[in-house]
Amino acid sequence: MLQRDIVLPPEHVYVPDEWRIVETRYSDEHLGRAETVFALSNGFLGVRGTFEEGRPALLPGTFVNGFHETWPIVHAEEAHALARVGQTIINVPDATVFKLYVDDEPLFLATARVQDYRRVLDMRAGTLTREFTWILPSGNRVRVRSTRMVSLRHRHVLAMTYEVTVLDEAAPIAVSSQVVNRQDTRPADEQPEQRPDDPRLSRVLPDRVLNARVIDAEDNRVMLGYITTNSRMTLAVGVDHVIEAESDVETTVSADGDGGELLLTADAQPGVPIRITKYATYQGSRSIPAVELTDRARRTLDRAVRAGFDTLLAEQREQLDLFWERADIRVRGGANQVRYQQAIRWNLYQLAQASWRAENAGISAKGLTGQAYDGHYFWDTEIYVLPFLAYTQPRLAANLLRHRHSTLDRARERARDMSQKGALFPWRTLTGEEASAMFQAGTAQYHINADIAFAVRQYAEATGDRQLLAESGAEILVETARFWEDLGFYGTDGKFHIHGVTGPDEYTTVVNDNTYTNLMARLNLNYAAATVRRLHDEQPDDYTALAHAVGLRMDEVDAWEQAAAKMHVPFDEDRAIHPQDSTFLEREVWDLKSTPKDKFPLLLHFHPLVIYRYQVIKQADIVLAMYLLANEFSENQKRRNFEYYDPLTTGDSSLSACVQSIIAAEIGDQTRALRYFNYALLMDLADVAGNAENGVHIASTGGVWAALVGGFGGFRNVDELPSFSPNLPKIWTDLEFSLLIQDRQLRMHLRHDEETYTLDKGDPLDISVRGEVHTLHPGAPLVLRR
Repeated sequence: MLQRDIVLPPEHVYVPDEWRIVETRYSDEHLGRAETVFALSNGFLGVRGTFEEGRPALLPGTFVNGFHETWPIVHAEEAHALARVGQTIINVPDATVFKLYVDDEPLFLATARVQDYRRVLDMRAGTLTREFTWILPSGNRVRVRSTRMVSLRHRHVLAMTYEVTVLDEAAPIAVSSQVVNRQDTRPADEQPEQRPDDPRLSRVLPDRVLNARVIDAEDNRVMLGYITTNSRMTLAVGVDHVIEAESDVETTVSADGDGGELLLTADAQPGVPIRITKYATYQGSRSIPAVELTDRARRTLDRAVRAGFDTLLAEQREQLDLFWERADIRVRGGANQVRYQQAIRWNLYQLAQASWRAENAGISAKGLTGQAYDGHYFWDTEIYVLPFLAYTQPRLAANLLRHRHSTLDRARERARDMSQKGALFPWRTLTGEEASAMFQAGTAQYHINADIAFAVRQYAEATGDRQLLAESGAEILVETARFWEDLGFYGTDGKFHIHGVTGPDEYTTVVNDNTYTNLMARLNLNYAAATVRRLHDEQPDDYTALAHAVGLRMDEVDAWEQAAAKMHVPFDEDRAIHPQDSTFLEREVWDLKSTPKDKFPLLLHFHPLVIYRYQVIKQADIVLAMYLLANEFSENQKRRNFEYYDPLTTGDSSLSACVQSIIAAEIGDQTRALRYFNYALLMDLADVAGNAENGVHIASTGGVWAALVGGFGGFRNVDELPSFSPNLPKIWTDLEFSLLIQDRQLRMHLRHDEETYTLDKGDPLDISVRGEVHTLHPGAPLVLRR
């Protein structure tokens, strides 16, 4: 069930355009959503789509991946091994601000009289541009143009231009280019109203976070260095300016602990533009002193200024050409074809922005477009984002797996804290340490281990990369398999059971034999055993290194295989469905139809215990298992499971609609498949969940790719045999997408009467189409007519 209707914003907010998001009118109503929609990021550095003038703004933000403050978690009642330290991503100093004054009149868009307003997110250029004409009370007109980009080529660089031209009469102007430390200086009365009981929002840190260690201002450059109060992380922010003007201008530069400013003043002449190009760089660290980071920032600024803005723009386009060559998905057909294509590309573009330079870090639930969830990353990365990367940009997928591996020692410590062997990865984190205070719906989601193991397997099958598997993937598999074999037990029925866990559905917690968890754990155990045995037989040096590193014995592998073989998978014979867990079907069914729409999401209106007593689902659980583990379910089981669980699912989670769309497409329910797909597709653009202002739902954007490729395209990759069973909606005429499979570039063009599978490069590849195996050869398209 979907508890919200999809209401598209008016066309003046987002003009139909396949490659751009175009806003043609300032809107108070859509201010917060626009800050999210127009956000820019490269995976390391992100800025929200606020106006250059700094006001009006709802939730302005600049974020550096992983840069955070810590705070003590206070529990009402103590217990062993509860999470102790909270982590919150910091809103770092904002370098995007230009305040403009003409004839001493300040530009404030909310009240200014403007004409020809356009703000454009160009998804091929990787830029956010804005242009309008400001009409002063005197009648003098002023043209304002700006362009900003967060470089995909240069990880630490943000670059902007700000151009002012008086059009009718000469006038004195002043432009204040600022760096603003909003984290510490924003007045309390300017904070947006937020529900204090909404666990999805970021914690508000009451005390000073950033403490200045370096303050330097000379020529047109500002250098700032900080250290955080508790986490002791260091940050450097550097800003330089290049000024182009035919008029005489004067500049002064200043800085203090709360930021910096370059103030430009001039007597502007009609038709003569004054242009400021602003280069900013951010460097963060857990151990390097702020002074050293500022030296790095100086060198980065020197390179950026030497290269120039036009070179940065050209490099940005080159990077995005590489992205779109593999990632683009084209849909044709239907009355709103252009807007459909626009929305699809915006979702895919968010995946590029979240991951492109996310080296040595995770991808948070909001990417770097907002501060919600404290910037934490969850299982979303492995299940919703990594598949897209594995089949389009495998280098980025490998980066994410290496980052998870880098936190393995902390996961081992967490397992010991929880009285278990092996490793237990954190439910939510920035550092690799558990930061979930509500253990029932957080830490108890042990399936995070199997999700990461699943991602290792998926990456290996997509790429054939045995080196990464030997270097780090196998170690993850061993430690997670150890955890499952230790956590579970053999019951009197001889079956292997796993008790006291929470599955993907956070409205049903601490249960026994969650079907999703048991199935994913079984795959984890089997794949770990198979990987160890293959290393032992085929790569003995790698096996020896692994066995030495983790103290591995082959009798452990036998135990994993036995546990997997005996794993209990609940099944209700009377209903012919898989129970979500051992007691789920015994509970009363929540009457969703009679629940007022203003009571959703349920987590904000009902005590957890109330929710836990019912059959009601926050996000797909069994349905997700049917997608990830397609071979574990018969066609009839998929249909019966979906028909049972779909009416119980609230739509309270952005992780759900895309998965529901995939299974609906697979079982032939086109109506629900499209309805759920549209819900995921427009999650942020139409604000269907009512919280787009807090940042992009990155998992949902990954789910949009999965719904197109895995749902309507019918793609699965099981045991290294890519298979396709397309389910093209009747209203679409064409669906085109690409997959990179073991260094082979495969392109699909699907129509109702004809399907074309083309291998652009690489060795011959076997694929299965509706159960029939075909061999593809480079340059010889396979055309199947229906």
